[in-house]
Amino acid sequence: MADFMQTPDFQFIIRVLNTNVDGRKNIVYALTAIVGIGRRLAYLMCKKAGIDTTQRAGQLKPEQFEKLVAILSNPQHYKIPEWFLNRRSDFTDGKSFQIFSNNLSTKLREDIERMKKARIHRGIRHYWHLKVRGQHTVSTGRGDVKLMHH
Repeated sequence: MADFMQTPDFQFIIRVLNTNVDGRKNIVYALTAIVGIGRRLAYLMCKKAGIDTTQRAGQLKPEQFEKLVAILSNPQHYKIPEWFLNRRSDFTDGKSFQIFSNNLSTKLREDIERMKKARIHRGIRHYWHLKVRGQHTVSTGRGDVKLMHH
C-alpha cells in the first residue's frame, strides 16, 4: 500500500460521519468503511462530486469530504436515482432516502419492533429468534439457535 507519493498534507486516518476512514485506501473503497455506503454508491458519489476515483482518501481536501457528505445527505438533489437508495418509500412518511452510520441500526431496530408489535409473520419469527427469510430449519441452525443479532 505504500506505492504512492506521500505529500506533507496526507492524512492517514480521516474522521467522516462518526467513522474512521483509512487514508491509505482508494477513495471508493475507503468510503465503504461507513455503514450504509457500498462500492457502487461510493463510486457514484465520487463521480457526482467530481473527485478522481483513483486518488487515495488521504489526498482529499476537507472541502471534498464536505461535498461527499452533502451528496450523501441529499442524494436525490444530485440526481442519484431513487432505486439506488437503501430506504425506499419509508413506512412513516413515504419518502426515499439513504440511511447511513448510526441511523441505519436505529431504523432496523425500529422496523423490527414495529413488526413485532403488529404481530406480522416476520416480527413473530424475530421474536422467537427463528430464521426469518424462509430458510429451512429442520436440519440447519442447531448450534446457536437463540442468538440475538439486534
